Amino acid sequence: MQPSNSWVCLSALDKPTTADTASLDNRGLAYADGFFTTMGVINGQILWADYHHQRLISHAKALQLALDSHAILTILKTYATQLQQGMLKLVITRAAQDIRGYGYVPSGCGSTCEVWLKSSVMTVSTAEQWSLNDDERFIPVQPVSTAVCLSSQLACLPPSLAGLKSLNRLDNVLASAELQGIKANVFTSNGEREISEGLLRDMSGRWVEGTMSNVFYQLSDSRVVESPSSEMINTANTDKNKAAKGNANYLTQGQWYTSSMAQSGVAGVMRQVIIDELSTTKYPVVVRSLQDKDLPHLSQLFFCNALRGIMPMSSLTLLSGEVVGF
Repeated sequence: MQPSNSWVCLSALDKPTTADTASLDNRGLAYADGFFTTMGVINGQILWADYHHQRLISHAKALQLALDSHAILTILKTYATQLQQGMLKLVITRAAQDIRGYGYVPSGCGSTCEVWLKSSVMTVSTAEQWSLNDDERFIPVQPVSTAVCLSSQLACLPPSLAGLKSLNRLDNVLASAELQGIKANVFTSNGEREISEGLLRDMSGRWVEGTMSNVFYQLSDSRVVESPSSEMINTANTDKNKAAKGNANYLTQGQWYTSSMAQSGVAGVMRQVIIDELSTTKYPVVVRSLQDKDLPHLSQLFFCNALRGIMPMSSLTLLSGEVVGF
């Protein structure tokens, strides 16, 4: 087993080798020709390993890559057992091609891959852990925080690429830089940064996801009414809602919506977990576009990803400067 915090090349599955860098001819570096997935590990177990496995299968098919997903998953579980707690990051790129430039030779089983793994010891921090539907697995939950709408935008993609966690994440990179700039200038009274995520729209104007996460939201019954002119909106039930965020019933009370990944964004693992877990409840998740006119009428909002789990929000600052409180 290779040391933690180093990259390991798994392309030869029977003989993983440590490698500090990939070749400059690597197509992931040259063309972002590949995808990745990031997994949290707690008590030697990969959180939602079956969903990450499905990502390997679906993405390899979409990008025409020949990937032995079952063999990869077996290796990942071995690394997770040794790691105990931390993060596994898996990067898959198309192997170098004989054809010059962007092209590659398609085949029935797909192109040969380069598979890279980084195992990092870290604390997968959680404020709580929620279990749904009597499932032995749990969802990490972070402390309540706040979010802000960003001016950065996501690219709209063709159907064959929309929703994939491809290696081309430049729009998220620029958005994250914008968020960091905002956080650097906004402090709570005790000097700690309070904003934890930014909400992003795509080039069509629909609000799609966070800089590193998917978004779920609820709407008040008054969403069709003109928003009030006061600076703080939807604050009547703030104390009640904050209390609700402290237990798993938060997910099963009221109708949750999540943005469509049909033309932009990443269809995240935790997003799918929550959709599946709530599919048999009174309020299954509805996939629905989130538009400017909806923002003043948000009554609940949280972000989520596979590493951090659920990140509940207490407010969202709009581009206008208005604050919608939950």
